[in-house]
Amino acid sequence: MDCFFAAVEIRDNPVLLNHAVAVGGNRDRRGVISTCNYKAREFGVRSAMSTAMALKLCPGLVLMDSRMSVYAGISAQIRAIFHKYTDLVEPLSLDEAFLDVTECTQCHGSASLIAEKIRQEIFEQTQLTASAGVAPNKFMAKIASDLNKPNGQYIITPDDVDAFALAMPLNKISGVGKVTFSKLEQYGLLNGEDIRNTSPEFLNRHFGKLADVLINRCNGIDNSAVVANRVRKSVGVERTLPNDLTTPQECEVIIERLYPELIRRFDKSDDDLVIHKQGIKLKFEDFQSTTVEQTSESADYALFIQLLNQALERGEGRKVRLVGLNLGLRPEQNLIVNDDEDKEQLDLFE
Repeated sequence: MDCFFAAVEIRDNPVLLNHAVAVGGNRDRRGVISTCNYKAREFGVRSAMSTAMALKLCPGLVLMDSRMSVYAGISAQIRAIFHKYTDLVEPLSLDEAFLDVTECTQCHGSASLIAEKIRQEIFEQTQLTASAGVAPNKFMAKIASDLNKPNGQYIITPDDVDAFALAMPLNKISGVGKVTFSKLEQYGLLNGEDIRNTSPEFLNRHFGKLADVLINRCNGIDNSAVVANRVRKSVGVERTLPNDLTTPQECEVIIERLYPELIRRFDKSDDDLVIHKQGIKLKFEDFQSTTVEQTSESADYALFIQLLNQALERGEGRKVRLVGLNLGLRPEQNLIVNDDEDKEQLDLFE
């Protein structure tokens, strides 16, 4: 979807149509921007930016409170449209999903025509625009979905894959953030062609496990399947504070407030999921973040305090602007007893 949350607010309040609009923290309390429209982006406003910074860049920015229940309802409408064409739908968020239409016979089996039809139905039902990427694999489709926004689509045919991968900037690859991309630049590696002209030994020596990802993606390879029923891997809760915290005791007060909500969210998760680790996230006054995790079979409040102290040590005295708690989840192992040998059969991946 195109600037989904902001687009919903403009749809429901047309007077906002020609204004820079963002959904996020209010002026009178510190927060971050969830989504902004394209007019706001012209000023440099973007998702995950602090509200204070967004208002500096765009003083006329109209800030709207989030209406998550409304967005979720529209997302359900959109997902129902997806399922008219395929059951292989892998949601990434409320406003984004992968669809495998390999076996779809509608629109003469043409993926590009299916994408056009889906976008048309979304607009007819919601009056909101969507963009699409069409490609032979998930990685390419994800990149393509951003190349003709808003309200457009971009197609990478099988014959186009090689040329596209050669010219592809490396910061388009998932896992290549600012720090990694800066390191790649230092070695003169900017696009797919550069990677393909570099020896695997060099890439492994300097980039470790990421080397295989770089090599595959720069050859247009992604064999991952669209997973319709993805297992939830974590549950978490976090809070950006109205004022920076300066002491461990102040952070502990926030943890005490967040902990019951974390437990409530875990209790609402699937019954067959169990805890296997827990962690704490801190964001400091300079917007740098750190996360400390440890193996755990249950939500342990005392362990969160212990992890807090480790995270604060990493902060080296910096003030704290955000505190978050999370639980890592995995499916409960099904143990099968062999009556003859009286031994437990391990899970397939043990």
